[in-house]
This record gives sequence, structure tokens and C-alpha cells, in this order.
Amino acid sequence: MPDYKEMYLKLFRAAEEAINILIAAQRDCEEMYISDQEPPIIHIVPPNEPDKDQPK
Repeated sequence: MPDYKEMYLKLFRAAEEAINILIAAQRDCEEMYISDQEPPIIHIVPPNEPDKDQPK
């Protein structure tokens, strides 16, 4: 007969380890994001278009 308690505990530990790996990766990426220089802001002006609400 399979040891269901041991199977559950093994699966639980593996799931917990996977979650911890994801949390660590997220923290690393957040640190990379906040420590990087901000990109320059480019203001883009759209070309003039006729007003669509006004009849031609």
C-alpha cells in the first residue's frame, strides 16, 4: 500500500520550493528594474486629423 502521507509531504515540499524559486526570481527582477536608469521620455505628437464628429 502506498504511503500517502509521505507522497503528500514530498509533493508539498516540492510545491513550496517552486514557490520560493518564483519569489526569488521576482525579487531579482524587481531589483534589476529599480536599479536601472530610467529611459528618456519621448513625446510623440500625432498628426492633425480632421474631427470625426463634425460633418464634412
